[in-house]
Amino acid sequence: MGQKIEQDLQRFRKIVRGKVKSNLSKYIGRGEMIGKKGKDFVSIPVPSINLPQFRYGNKNSGGVGVGPGQPGQPLTPQQGEDGEPQAGDQPGGHILEVDLTMEELAEILGEELALPRIEPRGHKNVVTEKDKYTSIRSVGPESLRHFKRTYKRAIKRQISAGTYDPISPKVIPQREDKQYRSWKEVPKPDAVACVIYMMDVSGSMTDEQKEIVRIEAFWIDTWIKKHYKGVDTVYIIHDAVAQEVDEHRFYHTRESGGTKISSAYELCNKIIDTRYPPSQWNVYAFHFSDGDNWGDDVPKCVDLLTTQMLPKLNLFGYGQVESPYGSGEFFEHVNELVDDHKNVVASRVPDRDAILGSIKEFLKTGR
Repeated sequence: MGQKIEQDLQRFRKIVRGKVKSNLSKYIGRGEMIGKKGKDFVSIPVPSINLPQFRYGNKNSGGVGVGPGQPGQPLTPQQGEDGEPQAGDQPGGHILEVDLTMEELAEILGEELALPRIEPRGHKNVVTEKDKYTSIRSVGPESLRHFKRTYKRAIKRQISAGTYDPISPKVIPQREDKQYRSWKEVPKPDAVACVIYMMDVSGSMTDEQKEIVRIEAFWIDTWIKKHYKGVDTVYIIHDAVAQEVDEHRFYHTRESGGTKISSAYELCNKIIDTRYPPSQWNVYAFHFSDGDNWGDDVPKCVDLLTTQMLPKLNLFGYGQVESPYGSGEFFEHVNELVDDHKNVVASRVPDRDAILGSIKEFLKTGR
């Protein structure tokens, strides 16, 4: 019986994976999975479709599409004897929510986009041991003696021996009463990958463009975390000046200043040097902008990329989201670096439908 249940569960999960995979572009465009993300699982609405069927009823019973009618007459629900609409008695379509782990979600993404595995460079997936106190034993150092458990045992012993005086209580633990906290070593993965997101938040960047960035970042995170035991995430926003922020502010800030992309690259480079040295970390940087930049700033950006940042990065991805206000010229400057630098990818993301293709462009290198 248990084996049959397990087989049914496996078959069900295979059906769910097929449903999600076939509708992946829909889920990515709407961002449904992000809003339902938990600590380890993502709840995914999978539609269950009921096939239409004929149903026998009384002849000439009326209803929509029956009878002569008049031009312009509204098609209304069937009325009861008192003129009030009646509740329907037929089933409709249903939505079933299922949970998939982030690991399963990453596998579906990799299968759908035919993504190669990421090959970390330098130190990868370093695991240290951490002591965790999870049990009690009868021997141990006095520094780990469990006070409460020890005295409870001493009281029980004295009561059972008839030596406990509730009027003048005196509890003296003996050797057999003493209890000590005990530990075991558990593996603690160290984060050896860092993903740095940079986003232009100048006045030409709209809320819709930031939503596109948010969705794409979620899926990039999902794939990178599949290949590392731990991942640090850094968020940088910039207009004419750059600053490091938390995730909420990254996606909800709206500025109105000009644009100096070099300010973000300078801050990114400083963070790498001080916190994520490439000899110990696999660093990924993604920059999203509408491509509008102060003209004199472009040479500085190119110099920062080629001489400072690219030698330290596994991958640098530039995603250009289209804006009715931005010039879009910066894309060409980054694209010129692609042929000479294998860790540079430039992608255009005009709308939500282009997110899936952009993710594939970024991650197809397997770096």
